[in-house]
Amino acid sequence: MMAQASTKRFWAELKSSEFAALDPNATLAILPVAATEQHGPHLPLSTDTEIAVALAGALSRERDNVIVAPAVAFGSSGEHAGFAGTLSIGPDATELLLVELVRSASTTFPRTLLVCAHGGNRTCVRRAEARLRHERHDMRAFFPSWSGDAHAGRAETSLMLALAPERVRLEHAAAGEIAPLTEILPRLISEGVRAVSENGVLGDPAGASAEEGEKLMRAATAALVAFLDGWEA
Repeated sequence: MMAQASTKRFWAELKSSEFAALDPNATLAILPVAATEQHGPHLPLSTDTEIAVALAGALSRERDNVIVAPAVAFGSSGEHAGFAGTLSIGPDATELLLVELVRSASTTFPRTLLVCAHGGNRTCVRRAEARLRHERHDMRAFFPSWSGDAHAGRAETSLMLALAPERVRLEHAAAGEIAPLTEILPRLISEGVRAVSENGVLGDPAGASAEEGEKLMRAATAALVAFLDGWEA
């Protein structure tokens, strides 16, 4: 049973009896944290979630002791209000949801890693992390870093071309607001994405490719492995 359970890497695939066969002290629970929000006219609303799940899955292939929990597909996406399809539960609910999920996961596994692919969740994830660590839960949060565009630009388009090319509509891809994030951040916070970008894109998807997406995912996976090595050390 032990060997059979260890070959399954995703929480939802396991039976309770298979969880019981795992060594809880050697197993790391990974919780992908993301959002359901607009990503311009060319990317699906699940973009952040698919990237978070792919990154967690990549780590599980590097480490046999990793179990990937079902993704948190809703988060703090209020800045995307006004774009059809966006679903947001707000920062307070996101924080509480993560706190309760880690508390629950810790009854099975003592260590939990949050892998967050939605920048809008950063503050509430950090608050949840601080709260949980104050409660002496052994957990950490990791945020992948993509150079360049802030939202639905070249980086995320390349990643989705690598992960799910059939869901990318390059014929609809267009540049949005290309000013540096530092310049537009005050308006983003106070007025939302719609105020600075009519099509919801912060950057320019031109030049995106699956090859670049694969390179970005490999680099993010290496950074995540290094992050985990540092934690375990």
